[in-house]
Amino acid sequence: MAIFRQYIAPLLVVLIFFAALVAVSARIFLPSDMAAPAPVDDTSMSMIPQLNTPINHTAMTETVITTTVTTSPPIG
Repeated sequence: MAIFRQYIAPLLVVLIFFAALVAVSARIFLPSDMAAPAPVDDTSMSMIPQLNTPINHTAMTETVITTTVTTSPPIG
């Protein structure tokens, strides 16, 4: 177990770090049109809830009121 903790686990952490570093750094070598962020169109934004929609506060209040906590009696 000590061999894993002293040698193998740190080696795995370092390997994962370098793999992530290579993946992130690969954007430098991509063509300029592929290195840019993906475009956002209106169809993908329709899944995000609108900020100006009213919130149903009564449903939230009923949920809070009906939630109960039960405790067991002390043993002994």
